[in-house]
Amino acid sequence: MVLKRRVLIMSRPYQHRRAYATCRLVWPEVEVVCASNPLELDDYVRGVGDARQVVDMLVGDTQRIEVYAERGFAIRQEVPDEVRAAFERLVAAGYTSRLV
Repeated sequence: MVLKRRVLIMSRPYQHRRAYATCRLVWPEVEVVCASNPLELDDYVRGVGDARQVVDMLVGDTQRIEVYAERGFAIRQEVPDEVRAAFERLVAAGYTSRLV
């Protein structure tokens, strides 16, 4: 009988991809399952108390998906063109406080 090894990563919803990519680099042999507490975006923004900060965090985490792979901290992942375009628009609009 072969046992499948799994790991559960708990994080904020917007950090799932980065957490997955980091875990897959460190433990390529395990199945990675990402989870978070269910929370509507409006509730998350209300909890943080600053919508601009939330967008800055999302933009920064999106950048890290590629930067961390380039630096060897995570596996490479494809970033869809529409995500890249949205990222570039948000950076151009000044959402840059969480960029690497």
